[in-house]
Amino acid sequence: NRLHATDVTSSSFRLLWPQLLSQETGYYTLEYTPKAEPARKRAQQVSGALTSLVLSDLAPETTYEVALIPESNVHYFPPQTARVTTLAEEISPVQVLISEAGPHSFHVSWAPVLDSVVSYQILYGPLPGNSVKVLEVDGSHNSTVVEHLAPNTTYLVTVTAVYRSGKEKSLSAKACTQEGERGE
Repeated sequence: NRLHATDVTSSSFRLLWPQLLSQETGYYTLEYTPKAEPARKRAQQVSGALTSLVLSDLAPETTYEVALIPESNVHYFPPQTARVTTLAEEISPVQVLISEAGPHSFHVSWAPVLDSVVSYQILYGPLPGNSVKVLEVDGSHNSTVVEHLAPNTTYLVTVTAVYRSGKEKSLSAKACTQEGERGE
């Protein structure tokens, strides 16, 4: 039951704290400082009625020292402190490469691979057309093989990175399967 953070993203987090003050009994001074750069301390006053606040415009992959100082005209409350680290910036896949195309399969790879990605979804379907299939790949992988395709067909392949924060970013590429052998 003390100051803590939820909903952490690459540029924001929500602070929650127990109700120590009320509108009448005082206010809070909230200070937050990038641990590596103490000179960039920021502070703001917060109404005594609040028990939560979103801090935004933060730097990605940065640890912040947060101090909530109750400024009460009734009691002394010690400052509450927390340490919160923002997530890595969410970058979409910057390249999708198609290789090793055969009549019924091709290899899809992508970059970069990021720690903040939980999984990749590979959507693929023939062009023109709207029948789309989905492959789910673990976030630690950067390639997969798409199989059971029709020969001599152009496919639209979309790689979607699903981040821990729930956000998604996508990039698409076209792939062509080769003509099948005679007799298929």
